[in-house]
Amino acid sequence: MGMTLELSRLRKLYGQFEFGPVDLTVEDEVLAVLGPSGSGKTTLLSLIAGITSPGSGSIRLDGRELVGIPLENRNVGMVFQEGALFPHMTARENIEYAATANNRVDELATLLEVTDLLGRRPPTLSGGERQRVALARTLATNPDALLLDEPLSSLDTPIQKRLRDELHSLFESLEIPVFYVTHDQRTATALGDRIAIVRDGDLEQVATPSTVLTQPTSRFVARFTGNENLFDGTVTDRTADEAILQFGDVRFHMTASTLPASAVTVCIHPSRVELEAPYVADGDRTANTIMGTVTRWLNEGSEYRVEIKTGSHALTASVRPPTFERLALENGSEVQLLIPEDSIHLIPDIE
Repeated sequence: MGMTLELSRLRKLYGQFEFGPVDLTVEDEVLAVLGPSGSGKTTLLSLIAGITSPGSGSIRLDGRELVGIPLENRNVGMVFQEGALFPHMTARENIEYAATANNRVDELATLLEVTDLLGRRPPTLSGGERQRVALARTLATNPDALLLDEPLSSLDTPIQKRLRDELHSLFESLEIPVFYVTHDQRTATALGDRIAIVRDGDLEQVATPSTVLTQPTSRFVARFTGNENLFDGTVTDRTADEAILQFGDVRFHMTASTLPASAVTVCIHPSRVELEAPYVADGDRTANTIMGTVTRWLNEGSEYRVEIKTGSHALTASVRPPTFERLALENGSEVQLLIPEDSIHLIPDIE
């Protein structure tokens, strides 16, 4: 059975910056902590690790209160952005320095694929190699919780992707709470069982990656996670079964039971906007359909980001290469936008 980390009314004041109060429970899962610079991500890790003392509140790890316990006695492992290895020691000596058992060194070296590096010193290792050794050293302490502060941010993109894939399997096997601080949404969604969005010292939203992306609780969360499709809208003509959602000159038919108050923010994630050739029948699918004109597109590698003018609004769609090529999309292309009702998320309070 895994460990549980519980934060209760946790608060810290730095001059004019206030972190918290935060209430949060993390079990044997990966919580990806995402937010802009200065939002409080590293403060959260520092409080859990014991680098910083809270002004008030509680931190309990599997029922044991950590507040007031020195960081060296908390059994909480932490990996920093640069790894912080001892440069005069070999990789093996770095891991042995922290290991709680001798057999853990070779076991972790095999797991993290650094066996061939054990005789080398950190200055001779690449960035990705140093980070793997640093993670092995931290895991050698057999921690009850693991904190990672942007450990991949200084690495090249191909190395980041490869390590993301490796870390995902590793974290699943640990059965301890893992906090992974990052500013990169791709890393957060790839590694996190849940994502915590931090803003100005507060937790803005904590949910699964899919929920955070497609059902943000605020415009801030939507914008921060890359959702450009945000519009002021109004729910009108409500009956027992149906209502009209209007934003600008766009009118969508919606099921009345799913709709909040009349004034809303309309949020449609770009991945939920389907494109088709003009005037192609929608078949059996129930979707709101509007026509538009491509005004701009950007090749992002695995997908195209396509901006489409639809009357008074511009919507952005994420389009897979096969669809982009099939529709022969270029600036000025006429397209049909199909937006299923369950792809339309409404935020009641306009910020």
